[in-house]
Formats: sequence, C-alpha cells, structure tokens
Amino acid sequence: MTRRRWLAARLKRSCLIRILQVLAGGGALCGAGYYALCLWSARKFLRDTARPPYRPDPAQLLFAPPVSILKPLRGADPGMYESFRSHCLQDYPEYELIFGVSQPDDPAVALVERLRREFPGRSIRLLVCPQALGANLKVSNLVQMLPHARHHYLMVNDGDIRVAPDYLRRIMNLFCDTRVGMVTCLYRGVPTGTLGSRLESLGISTDFSAGVLAARLIEGVRFALGSTLAFPRGALDAIGGFVPLADYLADDYQLGARIAGSGFKVLLSDVVVETHLPDYSMGGFLEHQLRWARGIRDSRPASYAGMALTFGLPWAIAAVVLARGAGWAWILLGLTAALRLALALTMGLSVLHDRQVLRHLWMIPLRDLLAVMVFAGSYAGHQVAWRGDRFILDKGKLRPA
Repeated sequence: MTRRRWLAARLKRSCLIRILQVLAGGGALCGAGYYALCLWSARKFLRDTARPPYRPDPAQLLFAPPVSILKPLRGADPGMYESFRSHCLQDYPEYELIFGVSQPDDPAVALVERLRREFPGRSIRLLVCPQALGANLKVSNLVQMLPHARHHYLMVNDGDIRVAPDYLRRIMNLFCDTRVGMVTCLYRGVPTGTLGSRLESLGISTDFSAGVLAARLIEGVRFALGSTLAFPRGALDAIGGFVPLADYLADDYQLGARIAGSGFKVLLSDVVVETHLPDYSMGGFLEHQLRWARGIRDSRPASYAGMALTFGLPWAIAAVVLARGAGWAWILLGLTAALRLALALTMGLSVLHDRQVLRHLWMIPLRDLLAVMVFAGSYAGHQVAWRGDRFILDKGKLRPA
C-alpha cells in the first residue's frame, strides 16, 4: 500500500511538472511572438515617420502657431534647470512658458526665477496655485494655470523633460491637419549611477516604449504620454477641460484617451525627448514601478492582464529550469533571448537613439525578472506612493491613504 501511494504521488508530481513545463513553454512562445510584434511595430513606426505628415512639404513648415507651454511643478528634479533652459532655446516664432506651483516656497520657484533672469526676453510666468481641486495636484495646478494661457494651442510636459531646439516646430507642425487633437511623443531616460536608475532607463528604452508602439500598431494611438501633451483648446473643451481629470493618477493617459474618444486624431510624433532620472535606490525603483503598474492596471485592465504573456525571457528561463535543461527548452530560450536582444537594440538605438542601451544590455534578464515581480505585486494591493504622499487607487482615481 505504501509503495502504491509512493507511485501515485510520484505520478502526480510528474504530471504537475509536465503541466508547468507546458505552461512555461507556452508562455515563452507567446512572449517570443510579442517580441516579434514589437519589432514589426518599431519598423512600421520608423517607416511611417519617414513620410508625411512627419516630413511635411516646405510650405507646410510655415505652420507654426503661437503656443502656451504649461509646466506644473512640485519639487526640484535632477537636471531640472537645464530642462527648463532647453525650452527657452526653441527655434520657434512665438510661445510662452507658464510654470505653476502649489506652494510659494516650492524648491522649483528659485529655478524659475533664475530662468527669468537668464532669459529676460522670453515670456515666462510663475503662478502660485493654492487650491487643491483634487487628489492629483498636477492637474489641480493645470486647472488654475489654464485661464492665464494666451494662445489657442497648448502644451503640457513634465518639469524634467529636456528638448532639442526644433522640438516645438516639429510637434506643432502636425496640427496643420485640423483633425489632429493631440500630439504626444516617446522619451528616453538618462540615468544616474545607481542600479535602480539604470534599470529604470533600460525599462523605458527596451520595454515600455516597445509596448507603446505595439499598441499603436494594434489599436492606433488612443492615449498620450506625459513627456509631451500638445492640443488645441477645442479638443480640451470637448472633454470638459482639465477638471474631470483632477482625481486620476494617469492623467496623461486619460487626457489622450478622452480626446481620441471625442473623435480627434492622436498622433505619436517622431520627436524623442529626454527625462533625467533620480538616484533611485532599489526600493525607490520598485516603488515607482509599482505605482506605474497599478496606474496602467486601472486604466487598461484587460490589456494589462494580457501582459502576463509578454514576459518571454522569464518564461523561457522557467522552462529550462522545469525541463531540467532539456534540449527543446534551451532552443526555446535561445530563440526568445535573440528576439529580446533584437528588440532592445532596435528600440534603443534605432527608435530612441539611446546609446546607453548597449552598456546596460547585460541587465535585461534582471530587469525582466523584476518586471514579473512588479506585475504580480500590482495585483496585491491598491496603494501607491507619489511625491512622498500615499494614496489608494480606486478604478484609476486617487484618494488619500
């Protein structure tokens, strides 16, 4: 009887391992397919941006309407002054910069004052926005800044975004098509020396941006990224302004999705901007990733759940372990790793022009394994940390924890 139980237990264990092998192998194949899809979407993006409307006729280049740039601020980020400065060096006929803070003693105030002294000829204004109109203070600031903007075309981007001198001209030129209600763009992260900062940068260049281009290929651009949110007032008015977004964590996504839902075209420009990343500790890196993940989970729940099938490299590593080094598992790992490497190089070098990807390629397995942990952890709660405050996330909306 004891032997029968032993055989039954062994058979049961063998069946379980076989099932896990099949699951891991299937997950690796799905992940490899996703990498191939991202490669195709990157190639298509590069082809599309080599043609109009991204490369307009010389006559269309004359379309450069006045624009108000709104920059809501809280605290001082790494490299922030140089990022501000890059907005004052634009090769563009007419624009204004409006900075908004919630508190008059915010550390960013001194940087804005310094900017005004260096560029006295630029239209630069600083507003104190004392009202808290929702849990998202960035949007609350925008609501209070909007009445001070003079121009029909508006642009919002984060305080740490650094841009090239032709940034405004290339972004705003896309509005020569009156059906366009939003233009956004990709970005690359500039890391510091910490491991957390490097992992963040690597994830932006080889994972996050690839997912953006895959979504563009599958469903079109029905979202926006906080690196650049450019739109005419008419598009903003069509969705009720900024006020409905005042409690949302992913305000950039909501803004793009609502403008697209109102019948306007949303374009992903070929412009790539930079964001200078903080000195993330590993704890800070994981906390930021978790906030990001939970924000996406609540914004696009079905699509986010499908991300479980995009972790090709971790699935392939699991298949090798579960199959105890069987030949088929190593072949699958080799195929998946080759596609993951090709995707990282294509996105990093060809799309985002991020040369640092080459130095950090060895960290991709670690970055992908941590991404699996963050994905699993995102379903384990609803709390997020943002700028030193803690919130409960409820269907995309924030409330104080």
